[in-house]
Amino acid sequence: MSHDPWIQNYDATCRLAQEIAENIHERNRQQRTGGNTAKINMTLRASLQKLKQNITQLRETLIRASSQRRIIQVEADRRQNLLDSLVTRERQLLATFKGDIPESEPSRSTLIGGGGGQGGAVNPWLVDESDDTRGLTFGEIKHQQQQIIEVQDAGLDALAAVISRQKQMGQEIGNELDNQNGKDVTL
Repeated sequence: MSHDPWIQNYDATCRLAQEIAENIHERNRQQRTGGNTAKINMTLRASLQKLKQNITQLRETLIRASSQRRIIQVEADRRQNLLDSLVTRERQLLATFKGDIPESEPSRSTLIGGGGGQGGAVNPWLVDESDDTRGLTFGEIKHQQQQIIEVQDAGLDALAAVISRQKQMGQEIGNELDNQNGKDVTL
């Protein structure tokens, strides 16, 4: 177990993200069964805000530690990668939280009102349909898929930023090696 405060805060923030994911899943389960989700939505909003604050604090602490050379560059890069993954997770959680709110109302009205919704067409060929799509119209499923694609795009954008930073670091290391090799030759 590490006694490094940054690592401890990072671990606590990861646990918070996992707790948020579990609460979103529970909220979605309650929505499907017609339960009242107002309290859990309020808790989720507060937790998502706390997650954002924790990530900001981790970022600021990392920048300070790196600029004051309290940690070596390799460790700063490793922590930056951990932070990037956490930011991606936060974006996914936020998109899932926001995306599920408008979908719950048509689903509930479809269940109570006996259909009607947006066209009322339900896919008759889906025999082993998951709980996530059961009772949704084609339009609602398409909307859900578009949201998933948006979350994946956000993850890919974050990955592209990480790769770009890795490339830049590689080039800087190469330049530093070239400089060091040049100095060795002149000695």
